[in-house]
Amino acid sequence: MVGRYCIRKLIGPVSHHPDAGASPPIQGKQMNIDNLTFGELKQIAAMFGAAQSAQNGTLQSMIGKKCIVRTYISGVFFGEIEQKAGNEVIVKNARRMWRWHAAESISLSAVALHGIKEKQSKIAEAVPSVWLEAIELIPCSDKAIASIEGAPNVNAD
Repeated sequence: MVGRYCIRKLIGPVSHHPDAGASPPIQGKQMNIDNLTFGELKQIAAMFGAAQSAQNGTLQSMIGKKCIVRTYISGVFFGEIEQKAGNEVIVKNARRMWRWHAAESISLSAVALHGIKEKQSKIAEAVPSVWLEAIELIPCSDKAIASIEGAPNVNAD
């Protein structure tokens, strides 16, 4: 419905093509899409682009936050979200969380809230940045950030 609203806002109500055997014309102007000017097409495209940008704006608010990132196949990471496009993220100062145990409760969400049990967790040394396909981004509390950043780098067994 957003598309119809945007077109009506730009050029007024439109009708179905008469050859399509569709319902009778809507009151107001009739439009043949083949007769749109380049300027009108640009205005329509801008309306859809603006709507898409508004929807993505809330997801972009994760940039700059220290998060736990759950990935499809690479495991779990902790770091600062530097860039985001769709499900792809670039994480700065990323630490792979090879094994984690929540300081309280049992979930990864609990790790983001309360941090980790250091002796039972294995957190790798940070790399400057990593590109990941994320399925979950969980912003961390200050308590969790201190816990994960303060964890020693895991050594090979």
